[in-house]
Amino acid sequence: MTILADRVTRWTGWRRALAAFAAGAAGALAMPPFGFLPALMVSLVPAIWLLDGATRDTRMRTLKAAAVTGWFWGFGYFVAGLWWLGAAFLVEADQFAWALPFGVLGLPALLAFFTAFGFALARLLWTGDATRILAFAAAVTLSEWLRGHLFTGFPWNSPGMALGQNLWLMQSASVVGLYGLTLLGLAIGAAPAVLLTGATRRQRWTAPLMALGVLALMADFGIWRLPDGPVATVENVSLRIMQPNLPQDAKFNPRNRDAIMRRYLAISRYAGEAGKTLDSATHLIWPESAFPFLLHRDPGALAQIAGILRPGSLLITGAARMDEPLPGESVGKFYNAIQTIDHRGTILSAYDKIHLVPFGEYLPHALDALIRAVGLRPFISIPGGFAASEQRTTLAIPGLPPVAATICYEAIFPDAFLPDGPRPDLILNVTNDAWFGSTPGPYQHFAQARLRAVEEGLPLVRAANTGISAVVDPFGRIIGSLPLGTEGVLDADLPRSISQTVYGKSRRFVLTAMLVICLMAPAARRRRRGSPQSPSPTAA
Repeated sequence: MTILADRVTRWTGWRRALAAFAAGAAGALAMPPFGFLPALMVSLVPAIWLLDGATRDTRMRTLKAAAVTGWFWGFGYFVAGLWWLGAAFLVEADQFAWALPFGVLGLPALLAFFTAFGFALARLLWTGDATRILAFAAAVTLSEWLRGHLFTGFPWNSPGMALGQNLWLMQSASVVGLYGLTLLGLAIGAAPAVLLTGATRRQRWTAPLMALGVLALMADFGIWRLPDGPVATVENVSLRIMQPNLPQDAKFNPRNRDAIMRRYLAISRYAGEAGKTLDSATHLIWPESAFPFLLHRDPGALAQIAGILRPGSLLITGAARMDEPLPGESVGKFYNAIQTIDHRGTILSAYDKIHLVPFGEYLPHALDALIRAVGLRPFISIPGGFAASEQRTTLAIPGLPPVAATICYEAIFPDAFLPDGPRPDLILNVTNDAWFGSTPGPYQHFAQARLRAVEEGLPLVRAANTGISAVVDPFGRIIGSLPLGTEGVLDADLPRSISQTVYGKSRRFVLTAMLVICLMAPAARRRRRGSPQSPSPTAA
């Protein structure tokens, strides 16, 4: 077996690039909906061997070789994990098929520069022993943190999600968060690389056994943390989530406005489980961008909504909203919003989305003008795209505890979705994943939103157009859900929040401490040994 490690280490040129691409692609199998945890090892072990073989005659050429290896690894990982983005360009293929290569290949190519940086930084700290695993895990975790924050951020499918799907393992997120899980996942998945590169039995087995030990401790912690029974529920709150399962090409067609409204109203009245009806619900919840019109400017639609709500009950719905135009302007700013409506058809409160999707919800003015100049239409049908709200505040909804509202992919950002001020007691996520059909995308989106509940110790209530709609307790347990691609209603009580988690109190302190430890260990080995040589399969 050492021959395999030796061969991978010595590959150059197209063989090295192809091996890195294939190893990265294998890692996507560890993400939802597959959740095949061993795929993380299949992906990361060759990455370590390829970095072992990145030695060149100068430091700069060595770092360049490591960065190129990291780029191909990341390109494979993101193409295999995000290929489903292409489905959005086929919803109106006559208009947007031209952009499909940019989404399926262009975005992964850009994201791969983050892994290129991580691999180069790891190689800068490389040692001739198992501590290189820590250098790799810390460096790539840092690159993942940068990916989640720079250029508006896109922390989708961070490697920590490989651990963040299992109910026991995900409990560690309450202490270390997503990026802490990423650090642990990378170290655990890469540790078996030394089995075939250690010179002695101790060198070969110490790191893999430690990785197994950490994995066992995480599982034990999860078992210990999970309560035996359900958490308490909020009194006098009965939720009903409506999932219409509307195809995307119909959802935003203004000609369908009346049919869409009738569908929403009819599904909301469906008989639920245990004999529950709409009249049993205190809060009816509809998904993101529910209407192909401005609800707050349509008295008829508001009256129809009022007609199905009993006194004291509320509708919480996604809906586009427009401000009044400023002097000299013909139209106001448009916002992707959540609105709360009572039984009189009055809008009581609203939340405007802050973290907009680039290209999906807004375009830089120059790019928008360029696309229109060549006769093409951007995704955003609203003139100028949506505007972003400037401040994240708690959404006040009568009858509910303070709400941290999120629209669509705002729920994938650790920390950034929380409102300013006191801690909320509920995460509300409304979304529309119909763009992506029955692909891995909606499953990945739900898994990331679910992990926010564990990180913060808050329940999650999620309404999605095509699914997955769900109610999740603060331990990540799914109380009830509606499958992807179905229409219906979900009736559920609202779980109470629990005490603020360690992660919620410390935020980045624990992750920073973990990164410092992981970076100091290989750095200390380098100082003691001098400039290290790349390990070989028989001498590490």
